[in-house]
Amino acid sequence: MSTTTENGMSGTWSREKTYKKTTSSALKGAIQLGIGYTVGNLTSKPDRDVLMQDFYVVESVFLPSEGSNLTPAHHYPDFRFKTYAPLAFRYFRDLFGIKPDDYLYSLVNEPLIELTNPGASGSLFYLTSDDEFIIKTVQHKEAKFLQRLLPGYYMNLNQNPRTLLPKFYGLYCIQSGGINIRLVVMNNVLPRSVKMHYKYDLKGSTYKRRASRKEREKACPTYKDLDFQDMHEEGLYFDAETYNNLMKTLQRDCRVLESFKIMDYSLLLGVHVLDQNQREGGEPGQAGGDGRRPLGQRVLYSTAMESIQGDGKAAEVLTTDDTMGGIPAKTHREEKLLIFLGIIDILQSYRFIKKLEHSWKALVYDGDSISVHRPGFYASRFLKFMSTRVFRKTQLIRYSPSKRTRTSIPALKSSSQEILSSQADERNEEYRRDRLGGACSLASLDGQAVFGSYLRPDLVPANPSFFEGSSMGTISTSSIFVNVDNQTEERDDVASSSTFTLEDSAICLTSEQSTMDVDMDRDDGSVLDVYL
Repeated sequence: MSTTTENGMSGTWSREKTYKKTTSSALKGAIQLGIGYTVGNLTSKPDRDVLMQDFYVVESVFLPSEGSNLTPAHHYPDFRFKTYAPLAFRYFRDLFGIKPDDYLYSLVNEPLIELTNPGASGSLFYLTSDDEFIIKTVQHKEAKFLQRLLPGYYMNLNQNPRTLLPKFYGLYCIQSGGINIRLVVMNNVLPRSVKMHYKYDLKGSTYKRRASRKEREKACPTYKDLDFQDMHEEGLYFDAETYNNLMKTLQRDCRVLESFKIMDYSLLLGVHVLDQNQREGGEPGQAGGDGRRPLGQRVLYSTAMESIQGDGKAAEVLTTDDTMGGIPAKTHREEKLLIFLGIIDILQSYRFIKKLEHSWKALVYDGDSISVHRPGFYASRFLKFMSTRVFRKTQLIRYSPSKRTRTSIPALKSSSQEILSSQADERNEEYRRDRLGGACSLASLDGQAVFGSYLRPDLVPANPSFFEGSSMGTISTSSIFVNVDNQTEERDDVASSSTFTLEDSAICLTSEQSTMDVDMDRDDGSVLDVYL
């Protein structure tokens, strides 16, 4: 565990952290000396394929303070430096394009920067000056679990180097005064050269997932799940392609962690607000930290954008601009953001102690809300929280009818059909009245009433006269054409029989003769032909 000591010298006070009774300065010096020796010694070994026994090899070297034939002298206490699976980790570094010279330059030639630890593990964190690597102290059980994890981790990286899982580059142990301090070197998720306006540690659980008062008082606090829901109630919005790539990567990584029975991991999320950075007078990607930035990216697939993208040249372009590999996003207020993220703390397996912890917490609190849970449930809860509460897909605005418009189309159709049907009924009614009126005018050509009387139209004469029969002989349901010719034509056609039926203002007529021509002598000598 780490503690803080105060030493008074010449009236001044200095504060320095200690870890297992080892000062932070002595620990940083031992780390740089040990890694410098082991990595330099590893370059003399030829490259070959990684074998199964390479994952369990442990190399050890003793570094006395006065020095030896193989090690340099130093002003720290004597210590022994152990390197776990050196050939396997050399393969991992080669897979991510890390050359031995670059690895040594980052870890050994430049001073290490100590970071504050927001978690409850008590681990120490050191950052390299070029923002590439993080060195973290781990417990003995975590180091042992990583050793057992290495073969499966090796297989997963071979299949998919683009992942949000931690990328481990080395596992070491420092022994001094009967104390073992184990260290792991991994990729850095949040670059110092980009100011993080918000920083979150998200697990997908709600039990005690709120930053403490002491944490909130820090200059850059690390918030938790409940804080995120309060501060970003609408979530963070990505375009459709980025959202799909991000969720596919998270699903694949959670599946891998579940297969290794790993739980209690977190998503470290850093949010850089571009609009706020411009208001503060900074340049994109340069507002924060000490303003320093590496000259060029040396580690492949290390940025957030590269980790979620597939094969292609798009990621190579994005890592060279001022975004430092951040993922573009927006808030519901259309504020432009850069997102940096990665899965951390994956060295927690669901062992007996964790099962016991879940059991007694579930007796007091809701078992589904606590952080410790079986790996399958933890992964599904983690993905559900990320896909619904944290990350959301931006809906593209397209020219398409809205839901209300689509549902109103049948109503419009039905109303228009009702109007058309009513108009058709009115035309039919007028048509029937015209037919009756046409029959009356036709029958009254010689001054006689239709069917004998206008007052009693339902009365039909039993023996109509010849003219009545000819004038009322045939009535078609279509139209009546009256043609007046200047020529006189005499034609006598006698209808054989006619039958009339009047019912509900409708006339039904059957006749053996379809057309009858009636010739009438008029004063002007013309002939009136009536075509029925």
